[in-house]
Amino acid sequence: MGDPPALLEVGRIAKAHGLTGEVNVVLVTNRAERLDPGSVLSTDRGELVVESSRRHGDRWLVRFSGYDDRTAAESLRGVELRGAPIEDPDELWVHELIGARVSSSDGVDRGVVVAVQDNPAADLLVLDSGALVPVVFVVAGPVDGVVHVEVPDGLFELGT
Repeated sequence: MGDPPALLEVGRIAKAHGLTGEVNVVLVTNRAERLDPGSVLSTDRGELVVESSRRHGDRWLVRFSGYDDRTAAESLRGVELRGAPIEDPDELWVHELIGARVSSSDGVDRGVVVAVQDNPAADLLVLDSGALVPVVFVVAGPVDGVVHVEVPDGLFELGT
């Protein structure tokens, strides 16, 4: 029996909204099902159960069980929401990319992913060499700690 998977940050409670216990939640994931009614999210204060949620601009308005008025909702301001990793073989996950080695299609080891940088066109893999690789160039992985990329000629020579 292995250790349970590490919990990932999925969002943060910004502030109370209205008088009935709703809060503004800023998601840091593209998986809105994290806020489906009945979902359980972990916090440093214990678990929160989603009672209801709805999109509101670039945020979500969420009501958690047991938080029925503005005062109770305001007590949640700044709380980080976490959840277990979601299994989806068609998705690249930041927690799986960090620490992975990057290999280009010519078989050259290009370095280790130290961060994933948000970018409007496409998120970027930040390598320990300083190179930036758009995730759209990932063709396989991570498998056994290696991500394979096919990049345009000259990408790794930029900025050198």
